[in-house]
Amino acid sequence: MSHFDVAIVGAGIAGAGLAAEIGARASVLMLEAEDRPGYHATGRSAAFWSETYGGPLVQPLTTASGPELRAGGYLDPLGSLHIGRVEDAAARDAFLAEFDGSGVALVPVDPHARVAGLRAEWTLGVFEPSCAYIDVGALHGDYLKKAARGGVTLVLDAALGSLTREGTRWLLETRAGRFTADIVVNAAGAWADEVARMAGARPIGITAYRRTMVQLRTEPPTAPGMPHVTRFDGAMYFKPEAGGKLWLSPHDESRVPPGDVAPEEIDVATAIDRLEHTVDWRVVALERKWAGLRSFAPDRLPVFGFDPVREGFFWCAGQGGFGIQTAPAAAKLAAASLLGGALDESVSSIDPAIYSAARFAA
Repeated sequence: MSHFDVAIVGAGIAGAGLAAEIGARASVLMLEAEDRPGYHATGRSAAFWSETYGGPLVQPLTTASGPELRAGGYLDPLGSLHIGRVEDAAARDAFLAEFDGSGVALVPVDPHARVAGLRAEWTLGVFEPSCAYIDVGALHGDYLKKAARGGVTLVLDAALGSLTREGTRWLLETRAGRFTADIVVNAAGAWADEVARMAGARPIGITAYRRTMVQLRTEPPTAPGMPHVTRFDGAMYFKPEAGGKLWLSPHDESRVPPGDVAPEEIDVATAIDRLEHTVDWRVVALERKWAGLRSFAPDRLPVFGFDPVREGFFWCAGQGGFGIQTAPAAAKLAAASLLGGALDESVSSIDPAIYSAARFAA
């Protein structure tokens, strides 16, 4: 039975990013319940990076992650166009006010000049030029490789059966064997509250939601240079992909138990209907559909830090739909809290207390 300084439960973007950050500074075990990492959420991402996505308290993490993501070659220019009708003026104004002073460039524009075929009633537009495609597979894969180079032990097919505190150590019983660790990191995504219960910690209300995506061919096909498009009413977003394809989501959030989710036909139909009420394109073919899990804490902010009651139990959860775009900053914040030491310069202006697990103390 092997012993480690830190055992990370979950090898999605949260667990892999943290493992890559601390692997050279501690002995680290990373346990993944599935036969490959990132199966439920990371591998089913909509794959765009937007500084406004997630709201003003998530934005500092996204913005701080930008330089590292660009330097690594994970981002490609896209831009995001936020659109609305006359009745959405209040939502538009609130959106602009939320990010006033944040440093995020938001430019009022004529939306019809940015997207050909936009229906006449969509008269309000705000352009977010920094929005980018993000290569999720490359980022996640590189985190796993960096973790391996740092000496991290990754064990797949290692669903957690029990988690017991024995003195100053944790005993982890898994499908792949038994391990001990001084600290357990809960990076289990939608399963984070289940892991907390195993550990005897108080669940904080991490809730899983299904998000639907479809890939379409349209006539006309998506034009080169078309941006990501999202609506102020939150009812949908779409973005162009290679070969004139379109990725579309109804921006659904259906509460589901943690598990392997699949798209519901009603959500696929809703997505297409909302697209047809936004643009005058004709849908030629539905080529692919899928769904993924998004998991949120009650205040919809991520949770990084030691449990306020259960000794040696560390939270790295609740990343919702923004875990990938915030991964570099999140990993640095979590690593500093986990191992101690000064914050990395890239996140030194961010207050870690905003995301601390202590905010859920009874």
